[in-house]
Amino acid sequence: MTVKSVVGRALRETGVALKKSGGVEFFTRHRPIMTFYGEKPFKTNDTFVAPSASVIGKVTNWDESSVWYGAVVRADSGHSIEIGFSSNVQDGAVVTTLPENATLETGFPPNTHIGHYVSVGAGSVLVSCRVDDLVSIGDKCTILEGSLIESNTMLEPGSVVLPYSRIPSGQKWGGNPAKYIADLTIAEKEAIKSNAEKTFQQAWEHLREFLPVGNTYVHLEELERKGVQTQQG
Repeated sequence: MTVKSVVGRALRETGVALKKSGGVEFFTRHRPIMTFYGEKPFKTNDTFVAPSASVIGKVTNWDESSVWYGAVVRADSGHSIEIGFSSNVQDGAVVTTLPENATLETGFPPNTHIGHYVSVGAGSVLVSCRVDDLVSIGDKCTILEGSLIESNTMLEPGSVVLPYSRIPSGQKWGGNPAKYIADLTIAEKEAIKSNAEKTFQQAWEHLREFLPVGNTYVHLEELERKGVQTQQG
């Protein structure tokens, strides 16, 4: 880290500290849904996108899907991302695609497809892959381009699925690189759908707390009623 960056950071932090000590509070106008090059994300009325999440570009969020706090779904390279019915992208996960001019060795377009009743664990990263219905992806997993995750499968937390890998239906995989562990039991298969449905029920409670147009102005009005000086952050 250079002296210039250290000094700059110190000055910024000092300024913030002085403003806070003087009673100034900050509010943000972060946009969870962002149009990019004319491509606006599609979501239904019962899709939950957390206020701190970012859904950008050519993204389709189907019914009862949810994108949680700090997650990023970024389709800004001309390739699409689809999140299926009752699927969820949990806190801090990133779903994206390859760059604009990239191609897959398979010949298919480098889109990212997430099927129905899929749970993408917190901190996971998905890039130009296909995840079929009824899949449970553990926290901090990485699924790279060209990979196919078939239905009724589970990935252990921290798993890394290498490019152009295939995980067959009905199996549990884990490790780096991901390898076969065992066949799923009937109870484990049933739990995949059940957990996705429970996540939506939780998302619905969060959805009801936020107005469709956002609630930033509510925070601002509360601060102004208190006579607090405000500044957009």
